[in-house]
Amino acid sequence: MFRNSEVRGCALASMAFLAVWSAFCMWAAGMWAGILAAAGGLCITSLWLWLTGRRYQRLEQLSADLDRLLHGSREMNLEQYREGELSILINQVQKLLLRLTEQSEVLKKEKVYLSDSLADISHQLRTPLTSLHLILSRLQKETEGTERRRLSYEGIQLLERLDWLVNALLKISRIDAGTAVFSRDWVSAQELAGKALSPLSIPMELREQQVICDIQKDAGFTGDFAWSAEALGNILKNCMEHTGPGGTIRLKAEENRLYTEFVVEDNGTGIDPEDLPHLFERFYRGKNASDSSVGIGLALSRMIVGCQNGTLKAENRPEGGARFVLQFYKGVV
Repeated sequence: MFRNSEVRGCALASMAFLAVWSAFCMWAAGMWAGILAAAGGLCITSLWLWLTGRRYQRLEQLSADLDRLLHGSREMNLEQYREGELSILINQVQKLLLRLTEQSEVLKKEKVYLSDSLADISHQLRTPLTSLHLILSRLQKETEGTERRRLSYEGIQLLERLDWLVNALLKISRIDAGTAVFSRDWVSAQELAGKALSPLSIPMELREQQVICDIQKDAGFTGDFAWSAEALGNILKNCMEHTGPGGTIRLKAEENRLYTEFVVEDNGTGIDPEDLPHLFERFYRGKNASDSSVGIGLALSRMIVGCQNGTLKAENRPEGGARFVLQFYKGVV
């Protein structure tokens, strides 16, 4: 209560006025008059402080109730606020809470509906995509001529790219809708690195790129292995695409008492300073983005890491190239 400057000022002003009034009464009517004036003033001041204290206790209780509402609670005892000067404020808060709850439920239903719709669309797309992939694979084997084989191979690559894009959009929609399930299992950093690098081994070999891994023994964290491999794999793929032939990518992982950290570095062109603030935005394509990039891989990685109590940031190395730092925390941050 006394943290409020107005309450402190009123209390000091009341005490000063009481002292002056008691002195005046003692001078004008005698000692007993001064004592009675002082006693009466103290009683009135004490009553005012007591009522003010009760009001601030109710405000503190209201603040605590609102804090619980902000952190997801939907229960609030409003009976204690039915009378007094807080009734109007509480009535408005109750209306606001009801409106926000309704809007939250509507948004949640819309997100779930969107996620289900995208899942249905992706299912419908996968059937013809799979058929086309089989047809092109068979056509590549049976056709003669270098040009036809090249075109068949490019068609297969485009289909695989389209399939990855559909899967990525579906995963983003599931996370947005809150329907994605993240398990809480022990994830080995060594196994996670192997899983994330496995799909990139052949493209990196064709580019003559080298991967140097420095994984702390027995390092790991509590999270979802499959989703985490998706996040780390997208980052490694981004580094691979922005590192020239013969380049080097370094993957380091270590665990401490606060978090488990993965650091991915390359010696490529680095990240343009104008792109850094927007690098993890959906569908953002930087100045050095390839023609096939759609700007969702890094956005998906940050969403996955964030859902597992982690952080993901990007920066440029002083000696050139990009650096991505993933941290999975052991406690709430």
